[in-house]
Amino acid sequence: MPDLLLELFSEEIPARMQARAADDLKRLVGEGLAAAGLSFSESEANSGPRRLVLHVEGLAARSADIREERKGPRVGSPEKAVEGFLRGAGLTSLDACETRDDGKGAFYVAIIDKPGRAAAEIVAEIVPEAIRKFPWPKSMRWGTSRLRWVRPLHSILCVLDGSVVRFEVDGIESGGTTYGHRRALDPALRGKPLPVENFSDYRRSLEAANVVIARSRRVETILAGARKLAAKEKLDWVEDHGLVDENAGLAEWPVVLAGSFDESFLDVPQEVLITSMKAHQKCFSLRDSGSGKLANRFLMVANLDAADGGDAIIAGNERVIRARLSDARFFWANDKARGLEAMLPKLDEITFHEKLGTQGERVQRLMKLSRELAPLVGADPDKAERAAQLCKADLVSETVGEFPELQGVIGRYMALEQGEDAEVADAIAEHYKPVGQGGTVSRSPVSIALAFADRLDMLAGFWAIGEKPTGSKDPYALRRAALGIIATTLINQISLSLLDTFDKARRGCEDALEVLYPGHKERVGTEKAEYEKTGERKYDDLLQFFADRLKVHLREQGARYDLIDAVFALPGQDDLLMIVRQVEALGRFLETDDGTNLLAGVKRAQNILRIEEKKDKRSFEGEPDAVLFSEAQEKALAKIIGEVTENARKSLAREDFEGAMSALAKLRAPVDAFFDKVTVNAQDPALRENRLKLLAQIRAATLEVADFSRIEG
Repeated sequence: MPDLLLELFSEEIPARMQARAADDLKRLVGEGLAAAGLSFSESEANSGPRRLVLHVEGLAARSADIREERKGPRVGSPEKAVEGFLRGAGLTSLDACETRDDGKGAFYVAIIDKPGRAAAEIVAEIVPEAIRKFPWPKSMRWGTSRLRWVRPLHSILCVLDGSVVRFEVDGIESGGTTYGHRRALDPALRGKPLPVENFSDYRRSLEAANVVIARSRRVETILAGARKLAAKEKLDWVEDHGLVDENAGLAEWPVVLAGSFDESFLDVPQEVLITSMKAHQKCFSLRDSGSGKLANRFLMVANLDAADGGDAIIAGNERVIRARLSDARFFWANDKARGLEAMLPKLDEITFHEKLGTQGERVQRLMKLSRELAPLVGADPDKAERAAQLCKADLVSETVGEFPELQGVIGRYMALEQGEDAEVADAIAEHYKPVGQGGTVSRSPVSIALAFADRLDMLAGFWAIGEKPTGSKDPYALRRAALGIIATTLINQISLSLLDTFDKARRGCEDALEVLYPGHKERVGTEKAEYEKTGERKYDDLLQFFADRLKVHLREQGARYDLIDAVFALPGQDDLLMIVRQVEALGRFLETDDGTNLLAGVKRAQNILRIEEKKDKRSFEGEPDAVLFSEAQEKALAKIIGEVTENARKSLAREDFEGAMSALAKLRAPVDAFFDKVTVNAQDPALRENRLKLLAQIRAATLEVADFSRIEG
């Protein structure tokens, strides 16, 4: 079966777009082939600085013949209806139709035969279409071209089974040649078209012209080269796999080289040096193996094997890095001279949000909230308040202005320079953690108090002004803020009431809105009582917002979403740590025979109650009459329910969730026996009502631990 090779050759494609573009090319062409009925065994896409490549293996030589039957109007229908049917079926007369009878009358059936088409014909249609509708994040027209592409598209290689598939896209004709590295070691291959017949030929020709097609191979080349050079220098490589991937998108023939900079730059915070070399020159840093301190050496990735061994490339990079590090040292020196205190007034000139005031006003809220939260997480209130006061000051520093990703880090260094307490300084850097999903979280009490205050103020503030996330839109990263609180809470094993913390943050935001917009409270509600009621409604769904985020967090760790729902459905569930422990205990219980069988019995009881309560239009909550118990199983169940309920409550009060599950396990046998021997819907109405009340008690007993109706199974 023939193979298809497609290459789209252009000017340099931004590294960040390449991997997605390769996936899109594979998807678009694959979908086109499938829609045309052309099968293939597998396909692989690759990307590089100047090309997108797709190799499709085992492509069918032609699509299958198709016979389609299309039902039409009944015989004798108006002429226009018949004409429309023929037109839609691509027919010119009823001669190509059959007449059939379905017992209700005769109708026309169009028989449409679609012969299979050659693979080359299909490819010549779908590839130009894929190119024209290619979903680049950013694209534009070049010169007089009508085609939108990320960078000027120079050539299209399209070869099927050794032959060129001919088509044209905006003046660019497909062909059977490619181009190697601009600076290929063999001068005869520079800028020269390289003829290609198949994928093996293509790969071999490009290797000879210093182009590695597979992105994974370029990544491995960089990794191996960096580790080898670091070992040779007797230093540790500061691994950055994102930067490795970026360099793999910048170099067609990656070669790792080592350079150095003046030791005097090591007085600048190491994060500044690492970030400067990474951001400006895509270079990797090295550390001393013993001390862990940054070394005055770095690694770079060149895009060719230079004749001089890379000396000129190294010297050029060293010159640029020297200039960049000089700038960084200048910014850092200026910031140290000013100090954090001098930067605070500038925060009053920065708008946090037009409806929530400036960064300076927000800092005042954080100071108050951090002090209130500090005792809940075991932090010193004075240190928490001081950390909050300084935590945003470095946003106006020159160093953060140059390197925004170092916000907090620079504040920590500046705080230590001016003699602040180490916990305060650490909190300035750590309160932004976790930065992303799976990132490290704040661990010290002061950092945790400030991290909570920062995120809770955001959530309460945007809830107050009605800027909640909707669908996939979350412009203020409020979902990430909630996930940050959840991760910090669970990893640090912190037990606290979300509703209480919401209330503290809400009061601060509502007070701030009243200052910013006098009369805000009156507009929310004319009377204080009504205002409070409205305010509570406004924040009600914030707890559910956290419940949804908790499901996401736990689901990634393998927890069942239905168990989270079952526990969260209970009243007063706002302690994340306790919820998680209860979910874990419930999951373990349901994996036992007692748990599985009890779940089945409880669901049976709930189903009967739901039907009978709907039929009678009433609830059967209430104490059953012991005098009416006529069966031994009723008496046994009634007795054990009381014991189980009491024991479960006591265990939950002690936060002994395993004990609560053990208490529930004692219901299993009596519930099974009850359903085996007792008829719930007895003929005697009084007996029926009494037994339904007993089922309601089963429901109530399990509701001490979880809402079993929300559990699947």
